[in-house]
Amino acid sequence: MSLARNLNRALTVTTGLQVRRAPRAGKGRISAVPKAAARPAAAYRRPSAEELATDRLLRQPVFVISSIRSGSTLLRMMLGAHPRLHTLHELHLGRMDVICDNWHSEHAMGALGHARGDLEHLLWDRVLHRELVKSGKDFIVEKTPANAYMYRRLKDCWPDARFVFLLRHPESVARSWHESDPVKRPYDKAVTDVLRYMTAVEEARAADTDGFTVRYEDITADPGREMRRLCAFLGVDYAPAMLNYGRKSGRELVRGLGDWRDNIRTGTVQPGRALPKEDEIPERLRAMCAAWGYTSDTASDSAS
Repeated sequence: MSLARNLNRALTVTTGLQVRRAPRAGKGRISAVPKAAARPAAAYRRPSAEELATDRLLRQPVFVISSIRSGSTLLRMMLGAHPRLHTLHELHLGRMDVICDNWHSEHAMGALGHARGDLEHLLWDRVLHRELVKSGKDFIVEKTPANAYMYRRLKDCWPDARFVFLLRHPESVARSWHESDPVKRPYDKAVTDVLRYMTAVEEARAADTDGFTVRYEDITADPGREMRRLCAFLGVDYAPAMLNYGRKSGRELVRGLGDWRDNIRTGTVQPGRALPKEDEIPERLRAMCAAWGYTSDTASDSAS
């Protein structure tokens, strides 16, 4: 029996609630902007500091906020090799709906002060906490790119959450997204797709002055230095094992839940591609390049 069916059976018996998959945007169509970002947000309340002890099991979860094709799977593997950090494949929490199956359950939950969004938050918290306990580690890290669209909700769900903003040269992101399926994603469409993600990342980064920003190119150029910086932010000692996270199989790297290609399976940090030349950067990406410090000077220096 599937996990979803087992979960729904237990929820129905105890609460009258069920979990269901959010409807797809359309048959055969994959949108670059997750529907969770576009559908009406569920009502919820943000627990106060005093309420966290009863409202949340998880403490100080870490979320990587990045665009697609920004190196988040590599970062996940490196962090997961740390003895105190547990990392997961992409969970797509925003695509999980909790519904009250009848009038009685809806009003029963309302009497407890739980709107639909509150119930979803309790489910998210329980799922992540369960995986952390199973791992025997201290902190959990989650890296679904769609988190960029729900930064505020993640922050409201876990007020003590910590955020790592992973940047990559915008043209490299667009190029990588295009190359992953050139037929379905012509280059111009790839630019449009990734620009949505990057805009959301930048909005979240601007809102979170306490977050930590790291660049993919810096990780591939000097992984030891960048992991030391990141460990200091997370309050854990640096672990050299992060640089050699181990060869991974197809069972561990699943297509659709992160990168699964040969480079990431090698188990070590591979060199990044050369940064684009100035005349290779589309006009639509130039403002983002400037905002993230990828000016013509830095691009030329890195490519040389």
